[in-house]
Amino acid sequence: MYYHKTMITVIDTNVIFQGLDSSKGASYFILELIKDHKINLALSYQVITEYEEVLKRNTTLERLKLNNNDIDDILAYFAYISFPYEPTYVLRPNLRDEKDNIFIELAFVSNTDYLITSNIKDFTKNNELKFDSFTVISPREFVVKWRQNEN
Repeated sequence: MYYHKTMITVIDTNVIFQGLDSSKGASYFILELIKDHKINLALSYQVITEYEEVLKRNTTLERLKLNNNDIDDILAYFAYISFPYEPTYVLRPNLRDEKDNIFIELAFVSNTDYLITSNIKDFTKNNELKFDSFTVISPREFVVKWRQNEN
């Protein structure tokens, strides 16, 4: 069964970027669900550091029309409303992009329901691990599933 109030999600950086870049689309809808406390965001130090690194790039700041202080405020808000987790073990899924491993580690330790990413292949292609405890899902697929279960 699909329970909105207890659902835990791990959000890839690309979803955060896309949601900040456009007020239309699935990624923005997901950020609104987080803001409205309809889904719970799991965070770790490693993941929020990744968010900061990507969102504070000059090209990203220019595109989003934001500055470092704006990003600090957004990340502080995420930290405030999220559920903090600290992976106490090192799980190395050996994904193609080494930086994606932190999202898998967080998903396992937080017992997440969904890892939401626009790059599903990065988490599934040539991957030896099988994710039985959570689903890797695109923002669009997540929103479709959310809306189906809202009714």
